[in-house]
Amino acid sequence: MEISYKLEHFEGPLDLLLHLIEKNKVNIYDIPIVEITSQYLDYVNRMEREDLNLVSDFLVMAATLIDIKSRMLLPKDEDKGEEEGDPREELVARLLEYRKFKYISQELADMEGMAGIHFFKPATVPPEVARYEPPVDLDKLLDGLTLAKLQAVFRQVMKRKEDKVDRVRSSFGTIRKEPVSLEKKIGDLMNYARKHRKFSFRQMLEAGADKLDVVVTFLAVLELMKIGKIALTQEHLFDDMQMETLEPEGQEEELELEGLEEIIS
Repeated sequence: MEISYKLEHFEGPLDLLLHLIEKNKVNIYDIPIVEITSQYLDYVNRMEREDLNLVSDFLVMAATLIDIKSRMLLPKDEDKGEEEGDPREELVARLLEYRKFKYISQELADMEGMAGIHFFKPATVPPEVARYEPPVDLDKLLDGLTLAKLQAVFRQVMKRKEDKVDRVRSSFGTIRKEPVSLEKKIGDLMNYARKHRKFSFRQMLEAGADKLDVVVTFLAVLELMKIGKIALTQEHLFDDMQMETLEPEGQEEELELEGLEEIIS
């Protein structure tokens, strides 16, 4: 009777042997070595196309079974005073140990599967309890502290502070921007208006003007509109503002800019 097995069902030669013993319903302590060896070799013969590294383990076990089979078939030497042990004894011990670990692994796998259907209540510690810190015992904290130790700690702290100071860059001065004068900006803007007559707000700004310069320029525009020197129009929201001087060409009057405060950056 031919027996067909799939290699992926067995994790090694011991797994295959254990399967054959259970399939034939024989006592593991009294293995019919001839029958089991025959079935095992039949399975190994069907492994010709499998990975050689995997087949080698099965071939070693096949050689072991053939050795046990031959030792059991040989007649006993009666001249020896001591009785020879059962050739299957070592193999039985290995099978028992393997079966024990196999059953344990199955139990652990079942426990892992059952653990997935359990729900555990998360911790519900009140925030004020979670933030609680035990009070500091000053007597224990300052135990053994003397004036000399305190002075040594102070020196170490001061030294670390000094080491962090860059002795080269710490001597550098602070570079400050020149103040932006609203009065001067109004004068420059009026001179620009007298020269160009019609212009846009963006056209008037110098290239690379920073945010403060733009703000002061806009304040200057508002001030000149207030005193009636320029007119401003904007067709749509966020469009560029178009400006035109209202002062007749050639009739330049002195600007009255009293009360303006200088804006410093």
